[in-house]
Amino acid sequence: MADLSAFVFVFVFVCLSTSSYFQALHAMAHQWPAGGSTRFYDFKVQTMRVTKLCNIKEIVTVNRMFPGPVVYAQEDDRVIVNVTNETPYNVTIHWHGVRQKLSCWFDGPSYITQCPIQAGQSFAYEFTMVKQKGTFFWHAHVSWLRATVYGAIVVYPKTGVPYPFKHPYEEHIVILGEYWLRDVLQLEQQVLASGGPAPPADAFTINGHPGPNYNCSRNDVYKIDVVPGKTYLLRLINAGLNMENFFAIANHKLTVVEADAEYTKPFTTDRVMLGPGQTMNVLVTADQPIGKYSMAMGPYMSAQNISFQKTSAIAYFQYLGALPNSVSLPAKLPNFNDNLAVKTVMDGLRSLNPVNVPTKIDTNLFVTVGLNVNKCRSKTPQNNCRGMNNGTFAASMNNISFVKPTISILEAYYKKIGGQFTVDFPGAPLQFYDFSNGAPNNAPNNTQASNGTRTKVLKFGSRVQLIFQDTSTVTTENHPIHLHGYSFYVVGYGTGNFNPQTASFNLIDPPYMNTIGVPVGGWAAIRFVADNPGVWFMHCHLDIHQSWGLGAVLIVENGKGEPETLPHPPTDLPRC
Repeated sequence: MADLSAFVFVFVFVCLSTSSYFQALHAMAHQWPAGGSTRFYDFKVQTMRVTKLCNIKEIVTVNRMFPGPVVYAQEDDRVIVNVTNETPYNVTIHWHGVRQKLSCWFDGPSYITQCPIQAGQSFAYEFTMVKQKGTFFWHAHVSWLRATVYGAIVVYPKTGVPYPFKHPYEEHIVILGEYWLRDVLQLEQQVLASGGPAPPADAFTINGHPGPNYNCSRNDVYKIDVVPGKTYLLRLINAGLNMENFFAIANHKLTVVEADAEYTKPFTTDRVMLGPGQTMNVLVTADQPIGKYSMAMGPYMSAQNISFQKTSAIAYFQYLGALPNSVSLPAKLPNFNDNLAVKTVMDGLRSLNPVNVPTKIDTNLFVTVGLNVNKCRSKTPQNNCRGMNNGTFAASMNNISFVKPTISILEAYYKKIGGQFTVDFPGAPLQFYDFSNGAPNNAPNNTQASNGTRTKVLKFGSRVQLIFQDTSTVTTENHPIHLHGYSFYVVGYGTGNFNPQTASFNLIDPPYMNTIGVPVGGWAAIRFVADNPGVWFMHCHLDIHQSWGLGAVLIVENGKGEPETLPHPPTDLPRC
């Protein structure tokens, strides 16, 4: 049987040959990093009617596909994606995990690096996959549109360079998501206005399909047909909005070979956990009796007293020769609050080869991440103060809730426009206490966050260590923290409060990631070299936390000469 993924890959590469028109699309004086070929994609952001969970609704999609189209490239290729907004809503696209070397203008987070693409407008994103390969994804980065506006990015090694493992028989993309029956843009506004928590999603989905556990979804199920004895590469992506998820296949082992688009030492497990924003490549061998096996996606919820979707999404891993109507064997997922299962997967992640971790540190940052309760200031508290103790929920880093400005921070920084942001984000919390076991007072007293668009400026080339510390002001929780523009070495993590005297670090082969799950009631330590000039968002990838302000911005200054200097903005940069 022909390898379908190889055929698709060749087909895409033939179809997307370079033309002089596309080369001229972003003619700039600045010399871009040398790439291989240029891959051009056309994204039309459109609404589409879908029928799911016994309901018909309009969702926002790209090219009327859900999930959206796959972007294929090779390491060091240049990618140009022309995005046209045919909806009435503001849109931006973020290329998650792409380091955007000298291309910060095309990173995509709204009001951080660009104003949104307004209705009827277009913007061409252009970037080079400099020394990057593996599984990435793209998604909307404005309000909660990411609920349906997402798709995979698959970057193959250079021609002739093999995978560091036996070549799989086939490759399949498996995107985990969440589905709401309500309009997600209205839902975000209603949740923020209420001051209370977000409702759970109506379903989990695998490649847009909820599977047979949900109403009207017996036939709305994703399936992979497999040949007995063959090994398959599954490119797992968690594009979910507000939930972290376990994934497992009944009676089959998963061998992890890549995390966040970086090769890892292979390790075998029964299940994995991915937070929103995380990707993982796993090898699965069809070595069981011929039959139909469940691929299951279920909740990991580490916070206390939060309502969440408890029903698993199911897809099928079906052997050729299995009866079509045979009952699928169920997959065993951990309990929703199994922190040990999460730690076991994290413990197994190691870079494939020894790596060059920064050992001398120029900038040490200590950043608390967590939720807050602010005092009620509404005249109608029953409508607007539905948080704990009749307060309103917020979220913060170092007790500052991030507020987006009215134009993009990058534009304000580049053009020296005042009044949009300050450069006083603190390198440590203003007040230290027992972070993982309490707060100075009971909520909402003294658990309030101050609001601000505060940034931290880093010198080009500085070696940075950043400690993320979870807090229990409202509840301890695993927070998937994503840093734009960089991958980083996860050199350590643990439970409780970070203690530099007792913390154990791996400086030999730590995983190189772009999204780290800060352990529930614990800490994570990352290191990177600030060698990519621009304005980079650092935020929790649970969208409700991001909406509440769990984010901050790092500004990396220019270095010396053109290879260390951010180019001019593109001429078609959207205006606010």
